[in-house]
Amino acid sequence: MEISIDLNGSDPVFAQLIGQIKAAVQSGALGPGDPLPSIRQLANDLELNSKTVAKAYRLLERDSVVETRGYRGTFVHPEAKSNSEVDLNAWVNQTLTATIAEFRKSGVTDAEIRNAFVNVMNEPNN
Repeated sequence: MEISIDLNGSDPVFAQLIGQIKAAVQSGALGPGDPLPSIRQLANDLELNSKTVAKAYRLLERDSVVETRGYRGTFVHPEAKSNSEVDLNAWVNQTLTATIAEFRKSGVTDAEIRNAFVNVMNEPNN
């Protein structure tokens, strides 16, 4: 698997990494149990900050596309192919768009929506 990053692209670098790893899983270039390079190694190879690679790996792990096995490394999750089809960001955007449209239809102002969003996000149980 070869990863290429466009530093001048409109997508953030971590999103490009996620997209390319998911594409490699979908195409079969990466299969269940295949090891991924360490965060440090991939960051060095791509000349990126290791925190950027770590963020991409964390989000891929959240989505069950990869799994981290302690000090042994990061590997492709057994269910990675089906899990890589899910785009949580798209789902969140779609859901928020529909919710905001409903609020506006009911007469709620954008300022009220923003304030409510901040309040909900700052609640300790969320």
